[in-house]
Amino acid sequence: MNTPSTILSAIPRRLHMQPNHPLTITRQLIESRFPGYETHNTLFPIVTTRQNFDSLGFPPDHVGRSRTDTYYLNKDTVLRTHTSAHQADTFRANESEGWLISSDVYRRDAVDRTHYPIFHQMEGARTWSRAAVEKSGKSLAKLIYEDTEKIPKHNIDVQDPDTPFHASRNPKQDPHSVEEVSAIAAHLKRSLEDVVVAIFAAAKTASTSPSISPDQPTPDDDEPLKMRWVEAYFPFTSPSWELEVFWQGDWLEILGCGIVQQAILNNASVPDRLGWAFGLGLERIAMLLYGIPDIRLFWSTDARFLTQFDATAPIKRFVPFSKYPACFKDVSFWVRSTPASSAAGGAGIPPPQVSSPASGTATTPADAAAAAAGTLTGHDFHENDVMEIAREVGGDLVEDVRLVDEFTHPKTGRRSMCYRINYRSLERTLTNEETNELHERLRCDLVDKLGVELR
Repeated sequence: MNTPSTILSAIPRRLHMQPNHPLTITRQLIESRFPGYETHNTLFPIVTTRQNFDSLGFPPDHVGRSRTDTYYLNKDTVLRTHTSAHQADTFRANESEGWLISSDVYRRDAVDRTHYPIFHQMEGARTWSRAAVEKSGKSLAKLIYEDTEKIPKHNIDVQDPDTPFHASRNPKQDPHSVEEVSAIAAHLKRSLEDVVVAIFAAAKTASTSPSISPDQPTPDDDEPLKMRWVEAYFPFTSPSWELEVFWQGDWLEILGCGIVQQAILNNASVPDRLGWAFGLGLERIAMLLYGIPDIRLFWSTDARFLTQFDATAPIKRFVPFSKYPACFKDVSFWVRSTPASSAAGGAGIPPPQVSSPASGTATTPADAAAAAAGTLTGHDFHENDVMEIAREVGGDLVEDVRLVDEFTHPKTGRRSMCYRINYRSLERTLTNEETNELHERLRCDLVDKLGVELR
């Protein structure tokens, strides 16, 4: 169990289901581009490790399984780290050829304006049944191309290599023919280009509303929308792509997608189906749509934030209600590091591995002894633990946590780390007394929970 009460208490919030919330409006905009698709928006976030990892082919040693990355309730139960935790079950139910899942997901991660331990994803998929197609007397590729023609066309400039796969970089799967891959890729790309056109049409409309923040640029109305497809790698699809949009002078990644790994469909007991899937972050799209500068704002209950959004009205740029001052404070500490070669008894000999009670990762016996004695070692230390403590102490009053200095003592081998914490409220000015108290609690918790030595 490594899930704090602050994370558990946020489960009932379901921001993507709150009326007139920017995440709800964003979700509904995207859903509107997939008529006839079944939507799943209320799936419970507590899932098994089988659902979250095994059903998707995560190897036992995958970093995503680590306690430094994932919130565990017990060894077999986690807070989902992605919407794909429900993919196999949804395929297995076989209730619809196309479906969309939107949900809150949970990951131990960095603390800054674009990262939060709880965020929201949307995943979509479309599959076709070979058995059903055979009865129609058409080839699967022909039927998919006919379905593609039903998707709205656009006249946006799209850079696309026009090759459905690459034999080595982005291969097709053996069970799929070239014609099937080409047809599925065409349907997938047309579907997602239509989504992006709708999103950026709304963003262009929003750009005409006022913006009073100098660090909140508005889009250039004269800049034509451009998109490009880029080869990518995802463990659940092959071939795979990312869709990027040229926005405010730079290429911005919008989503990832690809042709579903056939093994996932086979394991879901629908081996005659094949198709595509995509995933995107709702916060990223909503921040782009509304010009929201800080991800913490989505969790605000301040009326000055919430009343700016209306699902029945055109999208308008978010107007910051104030810019409160930042308060920066540093904390420096030592983390003991054990040279692997000396622990093993000789250079070049891999040390034996044991389980670390502190982090769940492999360590040397010397490190395990140190952990048992309450001393954190360099092998145990993970930055996400610092981030988690900062969140637990300061909550949403912590805007940013950054490593600003690091060095290893040449004689002792101990690592020194210095983190800079930016305390800033989105709703009021913090007092020096308040931030000093928070920072002292953070320093004490680093010692008590991580066993570091303050400098």
